[in-house]
Amino acid sequence: MITLRMMSTALIWNQRDELLMMKRALTRTLSPGLWAAIGGHLEPHEISQPRVACLREIWEETGIEHDEIQDLRLQYVLLRLNGQEIRQQFFYVGSTDVNPRIVTSEGDLHWIPRASILDRPMPFIFRSLLEHYFTVGATPHPWIGSAGLDLNTEAPTIHWNPLLDPLQI
Repeated sequence: MITLRMMSTALIWNQRDELLMMKRALTRTLSPGLWAAIGGHLEPHEISQPRVACLREIWEETGIEHDEIQDLRLQYVLLRLNGQEIRQQFFYVGSTDVNPRIVTSEGDLHWIPRASILDRPMPFIFRSLLEHYFTVGATPHPWIGSAGLDLNTEAPTIHWNPLLDPLQI
């Protein structure tokens, strides 16, 4: 039986062009010891409100309040099959001039300069998203990504398309 897991994640930048990243604790089940963005699972009452879930996760993991984040906007929606689970992840991009206020058991928070972000070990999905973001930059529309295999090379890949309403084009 196929199940669905929904997550919401934030790419939070500061004025020094640094990304707030978490080095996940070695005790975590998902991606232990790897670098990731701030985020987590949607609660049942947030299913139709991934932005609300994103703001909650930011507060829970950093102590940064929603009114201390500027221009938080949906930039990516990723779909991926992981065994018998479809994972749907919403990625928001925003900025703040506030430093994290709390320590979390999920991992250690660090501001990472843009030039050295991709030097860190991170999950394939997150690396691919960052590589795409660094190539195309912020766009007025979100992107949809579907993770799978390149049929020619059988290597993992993400297929990117702009998320646009075809009736509004």
